[in-house]
Amino acid sequence: MSDLDQRLHALEADLQARGSVLIAYSGGADSAFLLAAATRALTSDDVVAATGYSDSLPISERDPAAEFARSLGVRLVTPRTHEIEREGYRANGTDRCFFCKAELLDTLVPIARDLGLAHVATGTNADDAIEGINGLRPGIRAAAERGAITPLKDAGLTKAQIREASRRWGLPTWDKPAAACLSSRIAYGLEVTPHRLARVERAEQDVRSVLASHGHDTARVDLRVRDHGAKATVELSATLLPLDPHHADEVLKTVTDAGFTAAEIDPRGFRSGSMNEQAFR
Repeated sequence: MSDLDQRLHALEADLQARGSVLIAYSGGADSAFLLAAATRALTSDDVVAATGYSDSLPISERDPAAEFARSLGVRLVTPRTHEIEREGYRANGTDRCFFCKAELLDTLVPIARDLGLAHVATGTNADDAIEGINGLRPGIRAAAERGAITPLKDAGLTKAQIREASRRWGLPTWDKPAAACLSSRIAYGLEVTPHRLARVERAEQDVRSVLASHGHDTARVDLRVRDHGAKATVELSATLLPLDPHHADEVLKTVTDAGFTAAEIDPRGFRSGSMNEQAFR
């Protein structure tokens, strides 16, 4: 039995032992895989997906996430979360994710109880746990303090293994680009506001439209518009760089049209968590 097969067997056994679970489901590769694994290990009555709707969740992510849950025959609940009302979240320090995850779990735990589900589970994986040790994942601590379980991490499944298992199972999320909440685009220390979140979302949507008009499969393109105040930086999949100068001009214009005073394309390309580079140097 391969290492991956052993870990998948451990995951299945863990979920079966839990009995019932509410999955904190964003629609990303990890939580989608966990949701699929739960439906394999348990009955559909014992699994519910929960996606917190707020200004931090891109609107473009909502319908695909809901469709995936429906394809599994899983009930989806979409409570409104209010992390923007938490001072620590708005302040946007390096611990911002703590307050976001705290809000999510404080919302989901009562829902799980009301639905008669034994646990709330997050899609934290083994790689996330390592980053958490280094102080880069304060949300993991918030979830743990609220009793959330982490079946993927406990089974030792890495991001690469989750993608490989998702591919084996025919899940459409197996090669979905990394996703993160919109607030992760805002430089630490700048206040998180609905205006900033909407501006970033609008800029990213418009950049994707520009790329699509030039024949790029934007569903598989890594893209972030980083908010540094008046200025934005655009991070794209390295395979797209350097852009044709005309295309680059179109991209930058669409970002400034979204409300930024200035914009530039980062020549280093997309880097997950690049806002941490300066904060944790």
